[in-house]
Amino acid sequence: MKQCIKVWTEDSVAKPHVIVAGAATWSIKIHNGSNEALSQYKMNITSIAPLLEKLAKTSDVYWVLQDPVYEDLLSENRKMITNEKIDAYNEAAVSILNSSTRNSKSNVKMFSVSKLIAQETIMESLDGLHLPESSRETSAMILMNVYCNKILKPVDGSCCQPRPPLTLIQKLAACFFTLSIIGYLIFYIIHHNAHRKNKPCTDLESGEEKKNIINTPVSPLEILLQSFCKLGLIMAYFYMCDRANLFMKENKFYTHSTFFIPIIYILVLGVFYNENTKETKVLNREQTDEWKGWMQLVILIYHISGASTFLPVYMHIRVLVAAYLFQTGYGHFSYFWIKGDFGIHRVCQVLFRLNFLVVVLCIVMDQPYQFYYFVPLVTVWFMVIYVTLALWPQIIQKKANGNCLWHFGLLVKLAFLLLCICFLAYSQGAFEKIFSLWPLSKCFELKGNVYEWWFRWRLDRYVVFHGMLFAFIYLGLQKRQILSEGKGEPLFSNKISNFLLFISVVSFLTYSIWASSCKNKAECNELHPSVSVVQILAFILIRNIPGCARSVYSSFFAWFGKISLELFICQYHIWLAADTRGILVLIPGNPMLNIIVSTFIFVCVAHEISQITNDLAQIIIPKDNSSLLKRLACVAAFFCGLLILSSIQDKSRH
Repeated sequence: MKQCIKVWTEDSVAKPHVIVAGAATWSIKIHNGSNEALSQYKMNITSIAPLLEKLAKTSDVYWVLQDPVYEDLLSENRKMITNEKIDAYNEAAVSILNSSTRNSKSNVKMFSVSKLIAQETIMESLDGLHLPESSRETSAMILMNVYCNKILKPVDGSCCQPRPPLTLIQKLAACFFTLSIIGYLIFYIIHHNAHRKNKPCTDLESGEEKKNIINTPVSPLEILLQSFCKLGLIMAYFYMCDRANLFMKENKFYTHSTFFIPIIYILVLGVFYNENTKETKVLNREQTDEWKGWMQLVILIYHISGASTFLPVYMHIRVLVAAYLFQTGYGHFSYFWIKGDFGIHRVCQVLFRLNFLVVVLCIVMDQPYQFYYFVPLVTVWFMVIYVTLALWPQIIQKKANGNCLWHFGLLVKLAFLLLCICFLAYSQGAFEKIFSLWPLSKCFELKGNVYEWWFRWRLDRYVVFHGMLFAFIYLGLQKRQILSEGKGEPLFSNKISNFLLFISVVSFLTYSIWASSCKNKAECNELHPSVSVVQILAFILIRNIPGCARSVYSSFFAWFGKISLELFICQYHIWLAADTRGILVLIPGNPMLNIIVSTFIFVCVAHEISQITNDLAQIIIPKDNSSLLKRLACVAAFFCGLLILSSIQDKSRH
């Protein structure tokens, strides 16, 4: 062995990439387990240790610890090979190899995992000495993981991968959050001491308490520091869960029960917690929150159960994602049409609420913006809706009520929007040229191209337009008092309501049957943009035509609906893991307890981030236009700096 290793250390000889070495069992057997043999073994290890250390500078060198034996099964000529002797030899090897370098850590790695595997499988040995084939296969698989994973960096595994080094942007973010935490603690201590000094004091004559001061409102600075302090702690948890390799991850294995049983459970809970709505209009606020809530919970179960492998479930989940975008078109169109508020404050508020968490995660988790694909999707569609309605001529409901021609003008605008959507959908080259322009490319590229963004955009390209058109028709009918939206009243006359309800149920079931009979994902995805609106409209009519259904909502689902965006984004790193490819394991060995604990933390974190985003939006986005423009200049400078630092990082990586 020494001669072989010595040859490899010479510069002119080709060296192996991986060297696996080990020795002890034969020494024990040949010398009948004598102490002299152990002393000689130590001398031999000492003589090859410097050679192994030299070789480890250019190759991966593993010293395999000797496996335990099952002494009761050993034959007579092997009885001297005891676990006590094996442990002594292993301790000698570890001690000598780890101390072969004086001032630094040894480069020779101890392959001790085979010993751990042997402890579990030695009982299956035929002769008490040689391990079964399964244990050797496991050891070989781990050895391949050790070598391959750090090169391939597979997305569905984290074994043996070195922790990615912190980027410059991540280090700056860590400094910012650390300073925020320190700043808030100092602020809190000063404020707390001042509060203690101003506590009510007792009047010695009357025996009554006198208040020295009136409680002052919380200052914006305190809210700002407190928000960034909490956000910093939350981001540290994100990093530990999905970057620091502190927690295990496990793969997803889909079964029908892991998807449908939780679905039934949450539906029962949702029906149980119901309340009367404050208003009984179609798609009122409580109802849309409820809709977002149950859809988000179904999507979460879909992701954690790995149900994307089952095509019928995949197709129905695609409709839920489309329904979110439908609500985007419906909600923003309704706001601009009724309010006519095209001011910059409204735009900044919406963009901030949509993108704040994702921007922070892009910095902390070192991910591209397009990785969180749903947020770029709703952001772009919001801007499309805004530009469509804000461009001259600005047509709003108040103006259109005075002259019916304005309704025709709005329909022309919507027709032009549809034409643009069709052109981009069938002209991949034009789409990619637009979004490959700098700095748009920094936002929409994933793995060096914008194909993923084109695919995601194209998959639901018509549904936002459908949402806008539905809002236009519904608000027109409402204005002309064609709809009956009173409490408990059907939406139309009984005959029309029953007919539309029947058509809606048939359409809903027809789509489900079609989706369940899908055989090819690519073909179904091609049809999905055109037909998804059928099930969405069917659901809206089923939910809103009966007055009794329109007058109640599930407070359970509505609560989750209010934090649906945060739930969708946070799941990437603190509920799922390995960037959604696996499942986070906080408590190994107990899957049920692990999912309960991780889900509880995940939901609490999402709710807290929602609160932080709302608090920061009130401070960072002022209503005064001059102040807002100054803030926008600061934001622009921040993103310019981020782009420069990102470019520097990309060059250093290449």
